[in-house]
Amino acid sequence: MTQLDQHTPRTVSASFASPTDVDRYGEYRITREPGDDRPLYRFNGRITADGSSGFRADKGRYHLYAGWFCPYAQRAVIALKLAGLDDIVSVSYVDGTRDARGWAFRETYGPDPVNGFTLLRDAYEATEPGFDGHVSVPTLWDRVTNTVVSNDFRGIGIDFATQFRAFAEPAVDTYPDDLADAIEDLDRWIGTAVTQGIAAAAGNGPDAPEQRRHLLDTFALVDRRLARQRYLLGDRLTEADIRLYVALVRYDLGANAGRAINTGLDAFPHLWAYARDIYSIPEFKDTTDFTTYGTLAAWRTPPNRGDQADEVA
Repeated sequence: MTQLDQHTPRTVSASFASPTDVDRYGEYRITREPGDDRPLYRFNGRITADGSSGFRADKGRYHLYAGWFCPYAQRAVIALKLAGLDDIVSVSYVDGTRDARGWAFRETYGPDPVNGFTLLRDAYEATEPGFDGHVSVPTLWDRVTNTVVSNDFRGIGIDFATQFRAFAEPAVDTYPDDLADAIEDLDRWIGTAVTQGIAAAAGNGPDAPEQRRHLLDTFALVDRRLARQRYLLGDRLTEADIRLYVALVRYDLGANAGRAINTGLDAFPHLWAYARDIYSIPEFKDTTDFTTYGTLAAWRTPPNRGDQADEVA
């Protein structure tokens, strides 16, 4: 049997979870005992090209459980596609609703094609019997060890971008060595204000006014940056753009749907044009499902960015 034969997906029965029923099962909650200092995202294995991590990059070995609704899952799927891994790593989607049982596989997006699990929790239980942590997407599964490799969305996307070069030619190198530090530096200020700050900025808590100010100030800074360059780091599309895009595409349809934060993303013309420019790239557009959180025809309006809108570098 060849290495590829070992990783060929097996046929599993199409089993589905019962409908979401909060009355019967309760709401999904993350419960942590005082003093429990384990990470929220419990599994943080890494894939390496040479297998030194215990998880070697191989064709057909890994499966990504994702969710159309989730920005972090979308980040991983975009990274996968830009890395040219559509035929290397398989992907499936959980249902968009959950009760206390967590994410589940239902008719909406099809069954679990790898194990036939009805609940994503089953994958966690198979990896750690009695699992008592957070069940999240994206989750990366290993067909060889029959365990979860990782539910750390940051590491999953970076590994897709960097560790599978022997199997695929990337459409875009989204995590090049010479820009890795700059990508993480950007995330320390853009990520804090935007990725982690939007929900708080839309709330009514005592910190909401300060969060709104910080968010809008960050948008203004990024807007000025994008007035002179196509992407966050110049003329090269990177992981930094993936991270920002998934927040922007949900902004006016999610946290700012009632305009609790500001009048809309179009208040920042260069940022708004940048977001639509990114959306026009197939790997971004094809992974964005507006039906899961509303529709916005304006996203299909050409960005008209002039010299900044050259072909993807």
